[in-house]
Amino acid sequence: MVRIKTKQEIELIRESSRIVAEVLKLVGARVKPGITTVELDRLAEDFIRSMGAVPAFKGYGHSKANPYPATLCTSVDDEVVHGIPRRRVLREGEILSIDVGVKKDGFFGDAAASFAVGEVSDEKQRLLKATEESLYKGIEQAVVGNRVHDISHAVQDHVEARGFSVVRDLVGHGVGVELHEEPAIPNYGKPGTGMKLQEGMTLAIEPMVNAGTWQVQIAPDGWTVLTRDGKPSAHFEHTVAIVDGKPEILSQ
Repeated sequence: MVRIKTKQEIELIRESSRIVAEVLKLVGARVKPGITTVELDRLAEDFIRSMGAVPAFKGYGHSKANPYPATLCTSVDDEVVHGIPRRRVLREGEILSIDVGVKKDGFFGDAAASFAVGEVSDEKQRLLKATEESLYKGIEQAVVGNRVHDISHAVQDHVEARGFSVVRDLVGHGVGVELHEEPAIPNYGKPGTGMKLQEGMTLAIEPMVNAGTWQVQIAPDGWTVLTRDGKPSAHFEHTVAIVDGKPEILSQ
């Protein structure tokens, strides 16, 4: 079931999303060779709690035996998403994708960005650029009267025209009252198909783009998603509300 939000609910989601954006700005400024993702995670959690909010990812999961253990998802190079913060230092030339969710006053915000660690290769620069651009191409399609797969197709078309591939096993989603709501928003699809977009929808649109094949696999930790061919991946995400018929980015 899709949850249509009132204006008051959208304002609460906006506040959670604003904190998410501040976290990405705060930790992104500290991404450099020599820092560990555990350090970034601690910084993020301290900031979120100082804002009267809680980390949405920490303790999340369908398995009580293996809940997600951290505030951030920190995915390095061939880690697509859901990488667990650790003590290994970041190295020059890597890509770090950071995903963060926040819950405040009962409502969620969710966003992600990928960062170059020092100087990266030309291919990685192109991957980062194409992935971020594809996010905004998708967001442009989030208008009343369009359909979910209009978003999907816009992302896919932009990415594949640049020689990269969109991950097909993972999707964007509705967000707000729950961290993950309907509708699912794939990053590939046929335009003019899927659920019709409506006023008051709140969506987490999130291209996950691989330099090589779209195929992925799960690491032994049960969380980290890896590219199957070992090539790098990038991830960008915004929480968006459809307001007055048009997309409004809440997480910036």
